Amino acid sequence: MKDNHIQYIEFQAIDLEKMKRFYSTAFGWTFTDYGDDYTAFDDSGVSGGFARAESVTQGGPLVVLYHQKLEFARENVIKGGGVISRDIFAFPGGRRFHFTDPGNNELAVWSDK
Repeated sequence: MKDNHIQYIEFQAIDLEKMKRFYSTAFGWTFTDYGDDYTAFDDSGVSGGFARAESVTQGGPLVVLYHQKLEFARENVIKGGGVISRDIFAFPGGRRFHFTDPGNNELAVWSDK
């Protein structure tokens, strides 16, 4: 590991099973459970996890995922139970969309294609 590099991202979630189903369906992530209140994810490009919480508040940094086929990723988000909060839009260098997952966390997916 390198000093000063993002090594782990932790989200809050009310329903861990719903979160695992969503991210597995939408992005192919895999999970390791650590008791009833925590699950770690892999295959995302950075290590992370979901901690059980009573409530989740949106805000803070926006985590942005990458996918070459943006429309395909969008359909997988919807299929997995996510909600598109900002549809596909262009910006200098690419396109992206924002979504909320079943735990009310907002993320984005971008593509340079």
